[in-house]
Amino acid sequence: MNNGKLFIISGPSGVGKSSLINDALSDLSGFIKSISFTTRPKRKDEVQGRQYRFVTKEEFEELIKKDLFLEWAPYCGYLYGTPKEFVINQLNSGENVILEIEVKGAMQVKEKMKDAFLIFITVSSLKQLEERIIGRGTDNADEIKKRIDIVKHELKYQKYYNCIIINNNYNEALLNLKNVLISKKGGNS
Repeated sequence: MNNGKLFIISGPSGVGKSSLINDALSDLSGFIKSISFTTRPKRKDEVQGRQYRFVTKEEFEELIKKDLFLEWAPYCGYLYGTPKEFVINQLNSGENVILEIEVKGAMQVKEKMKDAFLIFITVSSLKQLEERIIGRGTDNADEIKKRIDIVKHELKYQKYYNCIIINNNYNEALLNLKNVLISKKGGNS
């Protein structure tokens, strides 16, 4: 049995990472997305265990103490972490695992798992990102400002990624993502 490949997908808030990943996964076999833990409050359209595993700050800190995260990092005032055991078990069973994580977490994982393949998703301008963050209507004014400040920082990390996908045209970006995942996958599929 061949081990699966670890894919890390990052990019600024509002670039369409989640939509691209979910649509790619619905068309491809042999890939699974790891569901991160977060202390962020659940949004009205989210389901526990589907987008995230929502936990309290105390529960999250207990998971850190038990060394159960492959990586974890603060983002916009909340904590996010990737479950270590799930990822390793899936890779060992031949599944290709996708992590949708922010850049600090991506750098932590890359340090531990050198053969991980990093994909950065972005758009062609900061103005376009700002419009998307504001337009989706999920954040208040303070959150929007925090996210835009973080976007400026995250864009500096592109140089550490193996591949950059520009999401100016959704269908084109989706095709590019699927092509990269297929060409780099491991495992038995």
